[in-house]
Amino acid sequence: MSIHLVVLLTVLAHLSFAGCRVILSLTAIHYQASPFTIGVVMSLLAIVPMLFAVSWGRFVDRVGVRGPMLAGVAMILAAMVLAWGVPRLETLFVVSTVAGSGFVLYHIAASQAAGAIGNPEDRIKNFSLLALAFSTSGFLGPILAGFAIDGIGHGGAFLALAVGALVNLVVLAVRKIEIPRHEAPARHGEKRRTVDLLRMPGLMRVFVVSGTLSIAWDLFTFVTPIHGSRIGLSASTIGLILGTFGAAVFAVRIVLPFVARRVSEWRMLVGAMLLTGAGLFVFPLVDGVPLLMALAFLLGVGLGGTQPLVMALLYERAPPGRGAEAVGVRTLLLNFGQASVPLAFGALGTALGMMHVFWAMGLALLAVGCFAIRGR
Repeated sequence: MSIHLVVLLTVLAHLSFAGCRVILSLTAIHYQASPFTIGVVMSLLAIVPMLFAVSWGRFVDRVGVRGPMLAGVAMILAAMVLAWGVPRLETLFVVSTVAGSGFVLYHIAASQAAGAIGNPEDRIKNFSLLALAFSTSGFLGPILAGFAIDGIGHGGAFLALAVGALVNLVVLAVRKIEIPRHEAPARHGEKRRTVDLLRMPGLMRVFVVSGTLSIAWDLFTFVTPIHGSRIGLSASTIGLILGTFGAAVFAVRIVLPFVARRVSEWRMLVGAMLLTGAGLFVFPLVDGVPLLMALAFLLGVGLGGTQPLVMALLYERAPPGRGAEAVGVRTLLLNFGQASVPLAFGALGTALGMMHVFWAMGLALLAVGCFAIRGR
């Protein structure tokens, strides 16, 4: 399996998932769900993966990447077909759970492939290419989802965006592709414990910083449709704003390999948190579309360039044969935040308004930025 094939398949899988996320939130809004209910729907994207992420990482270490990739993309496809076939608010809870679980399983396997293909010095390039795949689909998915909703309705949009997952599934089923497995056998009587990874020097700090940035990313995609709907924007306009964010992520990841040669990883991470925190403070005060798109682009620049560096550091510092498990631990921590933050901020938004949701996340980014500066 070449890294370019992994990138192509990831674009297709994430195109469906990124579109599914936007359609889920806008469909819940269409059903006149409260912000708290929308938060529950979006949290289910992360709850089940949070419970199984580490086990799935160990499973990928043991069996390889092709089978988990197949299973993950099949779950995404099944969830979106279900949303089309049973158009009810209650269905969205099941769709969110199945689609989120499938994508996380696929993501762990694809990350393992990027870390294992080639030599150790190829990892930053591989993860940058993989991140560009997410950026491409992150840009196209929300835009296509918004126009699909306006054109063929919410149910039809689910079915239309499922095409990417279907093509991915066909390619993986037809082509017998695999990479060598890299599991290191445990010593006699030794148990592999998740807490051991958290105690390793440097890994915990990477987990905390990357988790905060990821939560900020997911929170932006969660609250932007709500904010846009409240100020009277159409689904296609909201999709364009989210697509602008994705375009900025794509652009910053193109130049990332050149910037990484001149700026240290921690400087980039701290800068991203400060830039994103400032953008989140301003975003809820704006109702003009051009300025909202400009702020979305700024937030995309702040958040987009950090993931490849974090993933490369994570895979480099993980014990031999436990790369996918380390990704699973990171996924567990991220999904814990992704599951709790929409619930907490959905309740906060219902009680105090969405402005306080943006500001709370901005303060969290500033606090973790100080944590990163102290530990650099």
